[in-house]
Amino acid sequence: MRAMILAAGLGTRLKPFTDKHPKALAMVNGKSLLQRNVEYLLSYDIHEIIVNVHHFADQIIETIQENNGWGANITISDETDEVLETGGGLLRAAHYFENEASWLVMNADILTNLDLHKMIAADDLFAQKAEGELVATLAVTDRTSSRNLIFNAAGTLCGWKNNSTGEEKWANPLRDPNTAVPKAFSGIQIIHASFLEDLQLGGKFSLIDAYLQLAQHFAIHYYDHSDGILLDVGKPESLEKAATIFK
Repeated sequence: MRAMILAAGLGTRLKPFTDKHPKALAMVNGKSLLQRNVEYLLSYDIHEIIVNVHHFADQIIETIQENNGWGANITISDETDEVLETGGGLLRAAHYFENEASWLVMNADILTNLDLHKMIAADDLFAQKAEGELVATLAVTDRTSSRNLIFNAAGTLCGWKNNSTGEEKWANPLRDPNTAVPKAFSGIQIIHASFLEDLQLGGKFSLIDAYLQLAQHFAIHYYDHSDGILLDVGKPESLEKAATIFK
């Protein structure tokens, strides 16, 4: 399996560090977030990785080269001309997954102990049992979040809600709101080739918008890893917390 690490974001929540550096190079106990996630993927025998870059792209490229990819074979997807968000960034890198049936995509600014072997096995099972073609399996937890993905009782994506503003987006509105299963997205997903084949978006867009478009006609399931560790390392205080957990 190949993987993509999304590292092109501006990292505004991590200021002042990101005034001079990309967030992917923020340090936790002597290792950057990027290095930790590359090593995380390597621990599951994922050696072929593409990393998209935009904000201080040269720093990420130089760091990867200086460290020989930390043992991985890393390809760069260059977005220095325009940051394309998560969905547009994946679409720019689509050539990298041309011969792959499925692949893993994760944000650079998360740290986790999610068992990828278990998630991949669950994705295989979802593909066998899904009503309609499975295009993605999304890692989620039950943590409190300002935004939630909404699934139905069968575990299929139906919508999205911003809990702060009340904004909602629906792919398949639920007949009974009481059956809604809200989950917080972990920024990790297994995506199938049919995602690129059936996507009707282009340019700059988020993966969430892509999932909501595709969920109108195809299956997108969740994989819950609430029993594990997940840190969104997007703020200075979360970097401090990460240092107490990830040695």
